[in-house]
Order: sequence, then structure tokens, then C-alpha cells
Amino acid sequence: MRDIDLYQMLLGLTPPWRVTSVEVAPPGTGSVLGEITVRVEYPSSEKLHCPDCEAIVPGYDSRPRRWRHLNTMQWKTFIESDVPRVNCPSHGVKQARVSWAEDQSRFTALFEAFTIDVLMAVRSKVQAEQLTGISWDQVDRVMSRAVARGLDRRRIEAIPYLGIDEKSFGKGHDYASVLCDLTGRRVLDVVPERTKAAATVLFQRIPEAQRATVVAVAMDMWPSFMEARADVLPQAEVVHDKFHVVRELTRAVDTVRKGEHRQLKRDGQPDVLKKTKYLWLKNPENWTENQRAHFESLKIDALQVGRAWSIKEAFEGFWEYRYARSARKFFDRWYFWATHSRLPAVIEAARTLKRHLPGLLAYCRHRITNAVAEGMNSKIQLIKANARGFRNFENYRAAILFHCGGLSLYPHGTR
Repeated sequence: MRDIDLYQMLLGLTPPWRVTSVEVAPPGTGSVLGEITVRVEYPSSEKLHCPDCEAIVPGYDSRPRRWRHLNTMQWKTFIESDVPRVNCPSHGVKQARVSWAEDQSRFTALFEAFTIDVLMAVRSKVQAEQLTGISWDQVDRVMSRAVARGLDRRRIEAIPYLGIDEKSFGKGHDYASVLCDLTGRRVLDVVPERTKAAATVLFQRIPEAQRATVVAVAMDMWPSFMEARADVLPQAEVVHDKFHVVRELTRAVDTVRKGEHRQLKRDGQPDVLKKTKYLWLKNPENWTENQRAHFESLKIDALQVGRAWSIKEAFEGFWEYRYARSARKFFDRWYFWATHSRLPAVIEAARTLKRHLPGLLAYCRHRITNAVAEGMNSKIQLIKANARGFRNFENYRAAILFHCGGLSLYPHGTR
């Protein structure tokens, strides 16, 4: 079999496209590994079609193009072709389609698919650069094209439950807002900042037909998120995320602990609450045997932090109710206890929950949390760590959607 016939078969070319030559550059003549250049031509006698409407149209000119393809053994392989351009009366001058690559790409579809596989495996553009043999910028373009392709293909299916949460982007108070599909367990989009304007943009990026299907949105008690939801998704209920509620109560317990520890040290009892911080903050189910023994040795009924901790733990019963009326009765009893505790931090936390009670009671109807978003945050943190930071927010967004968006990333016909 001749080399041109071999590459005609390997590339899967069908007439009228044909391989006309195969050039070999051995190692040391421009490439450390050696290069193979496969020349592909479209006969001038063949009819040309508009890539948009498939109408038979006259030719206009041709442009030389070069694509990186998968290696042949360890040798870099390229495809070269003078690709015809057509002059369509309806769509103007257009480049004819080639079967081995997508428009505006310098790589064949199979090479892009390989690069996507590498990126999925290593989660680092630097490592993908080393494994694919292309530059960091080229890897970045492959990722960006894959994300754009996936977003274009995303179906307009019903999304009943959303979750919106914040994620640290840079140093200090530099945040991004992340919107998740809780049912599909995927990130829908990401925007910089956590303002009302940012959250509004995030909700509006959902196609209007999908917005109408949203039943509820899980979120913390951040006013900007709530206001944006009211403007864009007025029919969707707010469900305050139980993990953020627990965090609010845990913060109150820790405030009580710190205040009481300072008072005990002034009273000459510095060891009573020494090294007990994580006993009060940690879920009792996750205590070690030593931690459990230490906790049981404390006379918690005589400690302010013990009362605060008991109030916090008692609120766990709220999440077990299935009916809002019963949950409301439980909350009223708990609220009376908390607000009569004479513990300012606990009283303030209870009043915060009271102000957001409708969003707490909505949990009885929808049983959703931001656990999916919290899980995505762990993946996003890993992506950020592997990348050692991002040049700009668009690179950050592309990486999140690439790895967490549940998108169809591959070029057509490669998967």
C-alpha cells in the first residue's frame, strides 16, 4: 500500500478530497521528533457547496491552511490543504467545510478530542501543554472552543431546582457567584462578584424557556441573591440552605465561647475552655473518642457555651419536618428558648433566622440544599490549585464550565 493510500484511509477521507502527497522531515530537520506533512487537495473540477445552505455555488479562491493532527507513531503529523472559498449569493464569501477539522481551528477534530481528554485527566493547562506538545495558549484555545461548543449544544430541558453560592476567586474579598443545576449536578455559569447585578446576570443567562421551569432556588441569606431572584425568577421559591443556617448558629456558639473563655481567664480559670474550640464547632457524629471523652468531662450545663451549643444542636430537629405548619410550631418553641437564653450572640442568630423564616419553611416542600454547590466548590478549588491561579476571570469561568459544566465538549463525530 502506498503512503498516500494509507493516509487516505487513516484520515477517513472521501471523494472528492484526496491525499496527493506525504512529506517526511526526519528528526533534526526542524523537529526533534520528526514531522510528517500530509497534503490534501480538492479537485478544481468538482462542484462546490455553500457551507451554510449547501447550495451549489461558484468558487471564489483558495486559502492555504495547516492543521496539527495526531502523531504518527512518535512523529508529529500535519495536514495541509489549499481550501476553496465559495461565493454564495445568499451568504457571501465562505470557506468550504473540511471533514477533518472544525471552522477556525488550527487542529484536526481528533487532535482537539485528544487534547480535551488530556485536560480532563490532568486538570492543568501546563501539564496538558507538556503532554500534547502544543503551547499553553493553544491548549487554552482548545478549552475555550470546547466550552463554547458545549454551551451551544446545551439542551433547553426543565431545571426545577437551582443553587446559587459564592466562591473565592482571588485574594481577599474577591468573589465569584456560581449557579448550579441541583438536579443535574452541574455548574450552569459563573460571574465575577456577588452583587445583585452579578446575580441578576447569572439568572438571566438561563434561557427564558428554562427560567419558567424553575420551582425553587437554594441560597444563603445574602440579600443580593434574594433580590436578584425576585426580579428574574419571581415564581421560584427561596430555600435557605441548611448548611448556611448551621454556619450562622455555629458562629454564634463560637462567639459565646470566646467571650466566656476571656471571662474565665480573668476569673483565674484559664483551663476550663482551653483547646475546646473544635468540640463546639464539629459535628458530634465526627468526634474522636478522645474528643467525646473531653466533652463529657465538661460541665456544659454550667457553661454559657454549653447552653449555646445545646440550642444550636436542638435546631437540627427543624430539618426533619415535612409539613410547614409543624415546622413553624417547632421553630416558635425553639425561638422562645433561644431569645430567652440571655446570650446576645445566640439571640441575634435566632432573630436572623426569624427574618428569613419563609425560606426555612420552604425546605419542608422542596428538600433541597446547596450540597451540590458545596461539592462543586471543592472541585473548583482543586482546579484553581492545579492552575496556580488564572490570568483573568474568563479563563477561570472556562475552566469551571469545562470540568464542572456537564457539557458535550468534543468535536462532532469524535465521540
